[in-house]
Amino acid sequence: MSAISSRPHHISLMAVGELRDAFTALERGDRGTAVASLMAIDPDSWQAIERRLATLGGSVADLLQALEAPTDVTKEN
Repeated sequence: MSAISSRPHHISLMAVGELRDAFTALERGDRGTAVASLMAIDPDSWQAIERRLATLGGSVADLLQALEAPTDVTKEN
């Protein structure tokens, strides 16, 4: 096995599921489950996630903060 991944920008399907589970847990206000899901993501996938977010001008911390921010769900009629 090479120390340099042949697919450095690959996010595993398992990591995608863990990230989705973390977001769902944050929406429910379940921070413990969100943290556990994020910790289950493999290092290569984390690097790929960070690279993609950086390309968009953000970071993992920015994304998580946005998800935890209260939203105004009231509608004006």
